[in-house]
Amino acid sequence: MATVDALRAGYDACVAGAALVDRSEAGKLLLTGPQAREFLDGQVSNDIAKLDAGHGRYATLLTNKGRMLADLRALALQDDALLLVTERPALQALFDQIRRGLIGWQAQLHKRTLQLALFSLIGPKAEDVARAAGLPIPGAEEHDVVAYDGDGAVVRTDLGLDVLPTAEHADATRDALLAAGAVATSEDAAEIVRVESGRPRFGRDADESAMPEEAGIVDRAVSFQKGCYVGQETVARLHWKGKPNRHLRGLRADAPLTPGTPVLLGDREIGRVGTAVVSPRLGPIALAILRREAEPGGTVRAGDADVRVVALPFA
Repeated sequence: MATVDALRAGYDACVAGAALVDRSEAGKLLLTGPQAREFLDGQVSNDIAKLDAGHGRYATLLTNKGRMLADLRALALQDDALLLVTERPALQALFDQIRRGLIGWQAQLHKRTLQLALFSLIGPKAEDVARAAGLPIPGAEEHDVVAYDGDGAVVRTDLGLDVLPTAEHADATRDALLAAGAVATSEDAAEIVRVESGRPRFGRDADESAMPEEAGIVDRAVSFQKGCYVGQETVARLHWKGKPNRHLRGLRADAPLTPGTPVLLGDREIGRVGTAVVSPRLGPIALAILRREAEPGGTVRAGDADVRVVALPFA
């Protein structure tokens, strides 16, 4: 656990400089072949079939009932190669479903979790640091990607860049980024910035019980114009005709919250605290998927404390 001073320094680097966070444990798969995009398009919630090389999309992998098994970034390194990056807790489910579905398709699945490192550069100076370290720069849109050095890649994110060097070049890449001005930062410090931005993380804020609408990611992760995919009917019906039972909300408190703590409205449990951080700017805050009765501006109880419910992102 990082000290308070280290967290503050890391946070400052994230919001004003270029923080470097080692996220090499993230799950990574490579899907290749002439039908790779067409195949994946039928598996996930966003439009992959029309994805041009150099671009990417965020998507979810769902059950038949529209609940999340994983979320992922599908990154078109080439016309016939998709790099899939997912949270580590979701990797096995993603691997298993793709492997089962590939029979009869001209596409092959390759493991890349150990073969590729992942360094997140977070902050307004991320691009300057990457360029100074000799790395290629992707396009300006989130999830744009540029391949380099074989399987390596640089990806545009909402907060900066993700650099994915091959494992044999990981140490040299890290050293080059630090020499170019990046500040080595803990995951804990980076999580503060993510929570402030109101973006949920699978395995921490959303799990297999959540639907994309409940997790607040439909605008980013779901296409309503593409062809069929697993879970499509439920997702479309809820979006156009239904009212989600739950919504992703922000929580603001006077004292630090603990992940997993039940959130109560009166005597009824309406959810649990997800990622909880102490922001240097906002104080104790957290994300939580809560029953729709918990509306922004209201008060709920978490543990022994009264907590304010707020809309996202945090102001």
